[in-house]
Amino acid sequence: MSGPEVVRVAAPTERRNPASYDLDLLPTRDVLKLINEADQAVPGAVADVLDPVVAAVDFAVEALGAGGRVHYFGAGTSGRVGVVDAAELPPTFGSPVDWFCPHLAGGRDAMWGAIEDAEDDVLGGAAEARDCVRPGDLVMGLAASGRTPYVLGALREARSLGARTALVAADPHAAAAAEVDLFIGLDTGPEVVTGSTRMKAASAQKLVLHAFSTTVMVRLGRVYSNLMIDLSATNAKLRGRMISILMEATGCPEPDCTRALTAAAGDLKTALVSLVSGAAVPEARAALARSNERVREALALLG
Repeated sequence: MSGPEVVRVAAPTERRNPASYDLDLLPTRDVLKLINEADQAVPGAVADVLDPVVAAVDFAVEALGAGGRVHYFGAGTSGRVGVVDAAELPPTFGSPVDWFCPHLAGGRDAMWGAIEDAEDDVLGGAAEARDCVRPGDLVMGLAASGRTPYVLGALREARSLGARTALVAADPHAAAAAEVDLFIGLDTGPEVVTGSTRMKAASAQKLVLHAFSTTVMVRLGRVYSNLMIDLSATNAKLRGRMISILMEATGCPEPDCTRALTAAAGDLKTALVSLVSGAAVPEARAALARSNERVREALALLG
C-alpha cells in the first residue's frame, strides 16, 4: 500500500539560509538580531514589485467602481494575512463589508488552528471561486510557494469565469505566473527557520496587501489629504479620533467641530464639507452625493 502523497517544493523559501545554520546555538539576543537583520530585506523585496501592484490597484478600483468585488484566496499563514487585511478595511475606511472577500483554505476553523491538508484541495478552491466570483471581479491568490493547489484552483476557475486574477508569491520564478493576469513575485529568499513562511514571506505579503488595499481606498476617495474620513466611530477612542481628524482637516476649534459633527448626525465627511465650504449640512450632503462621496469634488461643487 502506498503512503500519502509527498511533494518536495523547490521554492526559495524552502532553501536553507546559511546565515542561520547555528541558530539553535546562539544566545537569545543574537537570535533576535539575526531575525531582525533578515526582516530588513522585506521592504526592498516589496519595492521591487510596485509596478504589478499598481496594476492590481487599477484593476481593483475598476472592479469596485463597477459593482464588483476583490477576493483574497489563501491557505495557512498567507490566507490569514488576507483575512486580517480584509477585516480591517470596513472600520478604517467605512467600506462595505463585501468589497474585499477573504477565502481561507479549511474555512473559519483554519483561522485559529492549522488545517494543513486543506491547502492541497484544488477542487475545493475551484468550487469556492465558482460559488462567489463574478465576471469583472479581481481575484488575488496568496501563496508563499506560488504553487498552493487550493489557491491555483481558485485562480483558474476565477479566470474562466471572466474575473481578473493576480498571484502574490515569495518565488519570483513561480510557474503559475503564466496562468494569471498579474504576477507579484517577491524575492524574500530563504527563511531564518527553513520553510517557515510565517516569517519574511508572510511579512512581505502583509506589506503588499496593506499598500494595495490602502491605495485602493485612497483612489476611491475614502481618504482626504492623509486623513481617514470614512472611519466608523464604534468606540470612545474612534469618536475622539473623528473629532481630531475634523480639527486637522478644517483648522476649526474643537467646539465648532463637535457641533458640526452633531448637526451632520455623526457623518464626518458631511461635517468636513460643511465646515470647509461654509455650506449648510443639507447642501454639503447633497454635494457629496453628486460627487460620488469624494470630498475634494464636493468642495469644488460648492465653490
